[in-house]
Amino acid sequence: MTSHTLQSGDPAPDFALPAVNREGEVSLADYRGRKPVLVALFRGLHCPFCRRQIVRLSATQALLAGEGVETVAIVNTPLERARQYFEYRPTRVLLAADPDVRTHRAFGLLEPRVLPDDADPKDVRWPETITIARFAERTTLSRPEVPEAVNAFVAMEILNQQEGFVATEADQRIAEVHGFLGTGHFLIDAEGIIRWSAIEAPEHEADVCQFPGDDELVAAARAIHHH
Repeated sequence: MTSHTLQSGDPAPDFALPAVNREGEVSLADYRGRKPVLVALFRGLHCPFCRRQIVRLSATQALLAGEGVETVAIVNTPLERARQYFEYRPTRVLLAADPDVRTHRAFGLLEPRVLPDDADPKDVRWPETITIARFAERTTLSRPEVPEAVNAFVAMEILNQQEGFVATEADQRIAEVHGFLGTGHFLIDAEGIIRWSAIEAPEHEADVCQFPGDDELVAAARAIHHH
C-alpha cells in the first residue's frame, strides 16, 4: 500500500475496471490526451452516504461536462451486485466496480486498521488505526441528513431504513472487510496528472461521510484550465 495519499502534482495511477452501467472497461487511458476527468472512489453500496454522493454526482457531472471535465465513480462492490443495484436506480455517472480496492490503494486512500476496544489509547491513531468504540464516540454529531445527533453507524442505519435499502450478502461481506475504507475525489488533467483532490476525513474521525459539493468541484474544474 502506498505510504501516502496521492495529491496535486502526482501522476495518477493507471486503472482498468469493469464498467457497471455500460459494457466493457473504464480506464484512465480512455481520457489521456483527450480530457480531464474527475475520479471519485467510494466504499461499497452498504454506505448510504456514498450512494447519495453518487446520486449527487449524477447532477454535478453535467456542470463538470460544461467545464470540459468527464466524471467516473468507482464503487467497492462486486460487479454483479453493482449492476443489480444500479439497474433499478440508474445514474448518469459512468460507474466502475472495484471489489478488491485495488484502485483505492493505488491512489493511497487510507483504510484504518480496527483494533480491539481495549487497545492501548497510544496505539489508536486515526487514520491509521481505530477502535469501534472510539469511532462511535467521535462520530456522534448532528448531520444534515439525519434528524438527531447520532454516531456514523446509527446514521447509516437510519438512512438505509429511510431508503428501504437491504444489504445483500455481497454488501455485508464488503462492509465487514472494507467498512472503514476512506473515499477520495481526484481531478486528473488530460496528461494524467492529479491537479486537485478531496480526501475524506484525513485528520479527524468526525469528518467521515463528508464529500466535496458542486461549488468546490466546479471551481476545481475551472482552475484546471489555468494551469
